[in-house]
Amino acid sequence: MNKMRNLSEIRTEIDSIDEQIIELFKKRMDCAKEVGNYKKANNIPVLNQARENEILDAIEERGGEYGSYARLLYSNIMELSRALQHNIVGSGADIKEVISNVETEIPKTNVKVGYQGIKGANGHEATIRLFPDAEAHCYKSFGDVFDAVDKGEITFGVLPVENSNAGSVSAVYDLILKHRFYIVGALDLPIDYCLGGLKQAEFSDIEKVWSHPQSLSQCADYIAKNNFDSTPCSNTAIAARDVAKEKRLNVAAICSYKAAEEYGLKVLDNHLQDNDKNTTRFIVISKKLFITPDSNKISLCFSLPHVTGSLYGLLCRFNSLGLNLTKIESRPRPSSDEGFEYLFYLDFSGNVSSKEVTDLIAQLSAEMPEFSFLGNYCEYSK
Repeated sequence: MNKMRNLSEIRTEIDSIDEQIIELFKKRMDCAKEVGNYKKANNIPVLNQARENEILDAIEERGGEYGSYARLLYSNIMELSRALQHNIVGSGADIKEVISNVETEIPKTNVKVGYQGIKGANGHEATIRLFPDAEAHCYKSFGDVFDAVDKGEITFGVLPVENSNAGSVSAVYDLILKHRFYIVGALDLPIDYCLGGLKQAEFSDIEKVWSHPQSLSQCADYIAKNNFDSTPCSNTAIAARDVAKEKRLNVAAICSYKAAEEYGLKVLDNHLQDNDKNTTRFIVISKKLFITPDSNKISLCFSLPHVTGSLYGLLCRFNSLGLNLTKIESRPRPSSDEGFEYLFYLDFSGNVSSKEVTDLIAQLSAEMPEFSFLGNYCEYSK
C-alpha cells in the first residue's frame, strides 16, 4: 500500500509541474504568434473551426479520465491564441476607426427627444432628467420611438430596458436587435407608485386597478393583498388619464405621483411597489455614435456559431481581461429557418479608451456572426 503524502509534499510537486506548464504555455503562445504573422502575410482567416474541433476531440481522447477537463483547458488556450492572432492581423479595423473618430459630447439643447407614453409617464420623467432642456415628444409604442429616430424626426429616444423587480422589457430588446442603433446613455430611475383615483373616491371604493403590465407586475403583492382586479394599459400615465376620463368611482390607476397630479387624481395610497428599491433602467438610442469620457458601460449584440462551448469561449475572453459582464439577454431570431436560433445582447463594464477593450471588441467582430458594437456610454443613477 502506498503511503499517503502530506499536503505540503503534494503542493511542492504541483509547483514544479506549474513551472513546466507556464514555460510550455509561453512557447505555445510564441508559436501562435508565428501562426498569426503567417496568416497576416497570406491573408488567411484567424478562425479555423474545423481544425480547432479536430484538436479538441483528440485532446479529449488523450486525456483519459480527465478528458473533459483537458478539452476545457485547451479551449481556453485556443481562445487566447486566437485573440493574440487577431491583434497581429489587425481584425476589426473598421470598428476601431469608428471608435477613434467618435464625438465625445452629447448635445442636450436644441434637440428633439422621444419617449413612449404621455406626459407623466416614467419614460417622460426619464427624458426630462436626461435632457432637461430638450424638446420632448411622446409616441404610442416603443416601435414608434425607434421609427422616429430612424426617420430623423427625433435625435434621441429614451426607452426602458429592465426593471429591478419585473425583469427585462423584451419588446425593447427585440427592437434593439432589429435596428442596431447606438446606445449613448442610460439612467437608473427609482420608481415609486401611488394609487390614483377620482377626487370623490375613497380607498374603500376601489375594486379595479389599471396600469402598464410591468407596473402591475411590480405591484403584484399589493394587488393580491387588496383583492384588486387588474387591467393592463399601454402606459402608467395613460392609465391615470383614462381613470380621470372614465370617471368610475371603483377604478384607480397605479401610476407615478406626477401622473396623478397631471391628470387631477387623488392619491389614495402610497408606495405600492413590492420592492422599496424598485428601479427601472432607461437607455438613450441614437443613429449617431457618441462616447463621453466618463462612459463606463459597453453594449454588444451578436449571434454564436452552432458549436459546443461557443458561449463559454466568448465568456473566457472577458474573464481573461478581468472584465465584468453585467447583462446577457438572448432573443429568438425570427428569420431563422433552422428552428430556434438566438441573438445575444451583452453589457459589460469598460471604456474603449482601454486598448485591451477595443482589441477585444475588434476580435469579436471578426468571429461573431451578426456582430454589432452598440455603444460605450455612461450609466447614471438619479
